[in-house]
Amino acid sequence: MLAKLTSKNQLTLPKEVLRMVPRAEYFDATVEGSTIVLRPVRIEPAFDLELLRDRVATLGLTEADVAQAVADVRGQP
Repeated sequence: MLAKLTSKNQLTLPKEVLRMVPRAEYFDATVEGSTIVLRPVRIEPAFDLELLRDRVATLGLTEADVAQAVADVRGQP
């Protein structure tokens, strides 16, 4: 199957090709010899925001406490 490279270096992958791999928004692109290899990847957040919010609530921290902690780390008064 053909995929056309546009003037902006973008490729449109044929639907038939995408049906054969897990659904992905991002692909890892590598070159092996003279072949371009695309591997579907799933991007996971570095942390769970809901878990963080629950932990902050459990500790009884306020928005002001968090703002002060950020300022302290940044060396701001």
